[in-house]
Amino acid sequence: MIAKLAKTCTLRISPDKLNFVLSDKVANGGVSMWCELEQENFFSEFQMEGVSAENNAIYLELTSENLSRALKTAQNARALKIKLTNKHFPCLTVSVDLLSVSSSSRVVTHDIPVKVIPRKLWKDLQEPTVPDADVSIYLPVLKTMKSIVEKMKNISNHLIIEANLNGELNLKIETELVCVTTHFKDLGNPPLASENASQDRNSEQMAQVHIDIRKLLQFLAGQQVNPTKATCNIVKNKIVHFDLLHEDVSLQYFIPALS
Repeated sequence: MIAKLAKTCTLRISPDKLNFVLSDKVANGGVSMWCELEQENFFSEFQMEGVSAENNAIYLELTSENLSRALKTAQNARALKIKLTNKHFPCLTVSVDLLSVSSSSRVVTHDIPVKVIPRKLWKDLQEPTVPDADVSIYLPVLKTMKSIVEKMKNISNHLIIEANLNGELNLKIETELVCVTTHFKDLGNPPLASENASQDRNSEQMAQVHIDIRKLLQFLAGQQVNPTKATCNIVKNKIVHFDLLHEDVSLQYFIPALS
């Protein structure tokens, strides 16, 4: 999933969590991502030592496809070990213990080059703060959404996402020649969103954001399985924030508005 969303990303390792982080400058129109895995859900043994007791973390920059490819070889493995090594340059070494036909085991090792990120740059790689949304809404089935957005991309590079507190979400494209809108109804709004909405706010009033359609499509293409929970938070004319929960993995993805 991450390899489809980001060519290179930061892996943040801490005693209880692993995070994959993408932090393009939103000011330059870049997307950002924060993906979180609880280490105890994935590893039977976990040892790490950060820079110091107060800064007990390790930040590594890596090519996500390299890690994805190495882990794919471990699908039928007896055991998998990931460790940080130094082989003339820093590496994330993935050792895969595979069963062979003769029942004897063989170990396949992948050395993935990484760049260790110095502490002075950590401040740019923290969990993004989620702005107060004008509207929060549950997303429709992402596969359906993807096939619609793919067709829309043939007409325009820009897309308007709009939603209200009545469970309605619209995907719109407008060009000089054509205006196309797809309507989703009865999606529901997260309980907090409805409570936090000001009392005098019209629940049918749409909050909209104008975004680059390719960035949305890249996000939708990265979703291989339908998440257990998926919400979309719209900050009018500023940003759209997607929050997905896939069993043991949570993913936040931010697409800034076009100016």
